[in-house]
Amino acid sequence: MMPSLLAWVLGSAGQLWQPILFDIHKYMAISAVSGVLIAYSAIKYIAIKNTWIKRFPPLHVSILSMALAGMAFGVTGWRASVYSAQALPAELEGKDIQVIGIVAAMPQQSEVGLRFRFAVEQAEIETAVKLPKLIELSWYSGAYRTEANTSVATSAATTMPVPQFELQGKPQTIKPGERWQMTVRLKAIHGNSNPHGFDYELYQWEQGVQATGYVRATANDVPPKKIGDTWKYSIERLRAKVRDAVFERLSFSNSAGATSNNAGVTSNNAGVVAALVTGDQRAIDRTDWDIFRATGVAHLMSISGLHITLFAWVAAGVVAWLWRRKSWSSTLCLYFPAPSAGLVGGVLLATAYAAFSGWGVPAQRTILMLATVSLLKLSGHRWPWYVVWTMACAIVVVVDPWALLQAGFG
Repeated sequence: MMPSLLAWVLGSAGQLWQPILFDIHKYMAISAVSGVLIAYSAIKYIAIKNTWIKRFPPLHVSILSMALAGMAFGVTGWRASVYSAQALPAELEGKDIQVIGIVAAMPQQSEVGLRFRFAVEQAEIETAVKLPKLIELSWYSGAYRTEANTSVATSAATTMPVPQFELQGKPQTIKPGERWQMTVRLKAIHGNSNPHGFDYELYQWEQGVQATGYVRATANDVPPKKIGDTWKYSIERLRAKVRDAVFERLSFSNSAGATSNNAGVTSNNAGVVAALVTGDQRAIDRTDWDIFRATGVAHLMSISGLHITLFAWVAAGVVAWLWRRKSWSSTLCLYFPAPSAGLVGGVLLATAYAAFSGWGVPAQRTILMLATVSLLKLSGHRWPWYVVWTMACAIVVVVDPWALLQAGFG
């Protein structure tokens, strides 16, 4: 089993090391050949009546491992090719596009306006155009600097572009799950090439965001319009309500009787509390982030896999304790032992916690690993720890091969 699991992980890693993608048909061919070899190995395994570990010939183990590595390479490349094909077409960059879609995440308030994710349902310029399914938009207020389209001569040989400014309308109140119609201007996502710096493109790739842009809300544009509410992204809407309630309760103005110094401290505390409760890290002030980094506690302010694992461990203990102490526990324990109930309850409660904290990619990987380990324990078999770890690792890579690119993977 170990060679097969490791082969899949290594095959996926091999594709991630590619500097450029192959043609999608090559990945499909690699997957097809690998599938034939996997079927051949499976037939040989069924034909052997003894156990896999003791009697399965090493040659067939090698063939199966290479086939699984090839399958992982092909499937990962195929997924990357399909996703890349959905990117924003170059000819649509910088153009005004009418879009209809749903607010897909909690809006982030800043000094210059709003920032939010938008799930596109329809898009058109004069005719229908195809956009990525998920984009990230900014809705600025006040004067906003746009692309320069004129220039002035500074000398006989050189010219200097003249910056253009547009007066944007004040952003309206938007909530997750609302359907809106608006005019946007988009561009492809580009990160910085600084060594060992934050990989912005990889981050947005994992989030499913394939374009960024801003809402056009000048006097010459069709004003953004709310079409209605939907049932989608209900958890995001609940998170937004809780975050707003935290700020409302903890942020006191001077008119409420607090001094200006105390009001600033309380407002900062509100951002920290909102981040810890809902996972909204952008609620924390930038100066506070500088303090947290300088004191070495920045990792405590973000809900990570460690937090979710700790929560699952505590929740499993509480569920098992309650399972034993109910008046009807004697009957329940006959059908489902308390340790097993604790495992299931811990995973379910951790899943709810991860969903409420934003259901980020690291949280999804953590829940998947917790579920895998719990299922292996519930199966009744005594697996060595390294097999359990490798199994969880392989399953995570099957679902999210780009997890291998994260520093905290494993």
